[in-house]
Amino acid sequence: MKKLTTLLCAVALAVSAPVFAKTVKIGMAIDDLRLERWQKDRDFFVEKAESLGAKVFVQSSNSNETAQISQIENMISRGVDVLVIIPYNGKVLSNVIAEAKSEGIQVLAYDRLINNADIDFYLSFDNEKVGELQAEALIKHKADGNFFLMGGSPVDNNAKLFRQGQMNVLQPLIDKGDIKVVGDQWVDGWLAENALKIMENALTANDNNIDVVVASNDSTAGGAIQALDAQGLAGKVYISGQDADLAASRRVVAGTQTMTIYKPIKLLATTAAELAVQMGNGQMPEANSSLNNGTKDVPSFLLTPIPVDKSNIDQTVIADGFHTKADVYQ
Repeated sequence: MKKLTTLLCAVALAVSAPVFAKTVKIGMAIDDLRLERWQKDRDFFVEKAESLGAKVFVQSSNSNETAQISQIENMISRGVDVLVIIPYNGKVLSNVIAEAKSEGIQVLAYDRLINNADIDFYLSFDNEKVGELQAEALIKHKADGNFFLMGGSPVDNNAKLFRQGQMNVLQPLIDKGDIKVVGDQWVDGWLAENALKIMENALTANDNNIDVVVASNDSTAGGAIQALDAQGLAGKVYISGQDADLAASRRVVAGTQTMTIYKPIKLLATTAAELAVQMGNGQMPEANSSLNNGTKDVPSFLLTPIPVDKSNIDQTVIADGFHTKADVYQ
């Protein structure tokens, strides 16, 4: 927890700002509020932004790019000062963002980079590091055998960063012949039901001979584990995850999911709210990195993800109050 405390202090210093008299209007366009993860982000963000005197309009596209573009256009027409966007498809927003910029609206990409667009700032975790941590945790248990790669949404830039990180760790073992990749598929919308079907087909194609599933988040892990459980393999196949969802945290302590990645969502969301208010008042936030999105080098602030398994879930997810011990251990 010392590392996390240090990180919290650093971020607090980086985003500290004076109290503003102006009421900043923020439009928050969210990919999909059907997922537990984004509900938490919304709640923390809105609470913090409103405590700073801002007004927040929230809309969810339910993983529909056309709907998200329409929602962003609606927020522009409402005269928001700042757009905070969690994109469903980060490749199709360049025109609507150009429209926002022409109206003098600042744009903050939240957790997922928006490609080929003139965005002002990007806030997320180090997503390539997420993938590295997932793969490192898995190969501590099993560094050879049959691996199935389950990527996230093919239109989510983060999914590609997670995969890059995973392959940074796995590729040398693949090249040596220790690891055999017996399948590689991406899960539309990050949805568990899609992951379930993919895993069922993978098990059938490989006669259940899969040792490790490199799942990029907890929703996809949950779908995969449902398929594994139907074959009596839950807890016997090592599988990664991400987001420390409650169901995943329960699976971690039960032993059916090997690990998850805890990204302190409250820290991310409250930091985003502070940055958005700064941007709405004409101030450029402090960056600690930059990422090229195809149009420009975007000033960025990247937070540090934390790998979680049975050994440290009490000291991270539970100690931070992200979930209660009673909820996790039931």
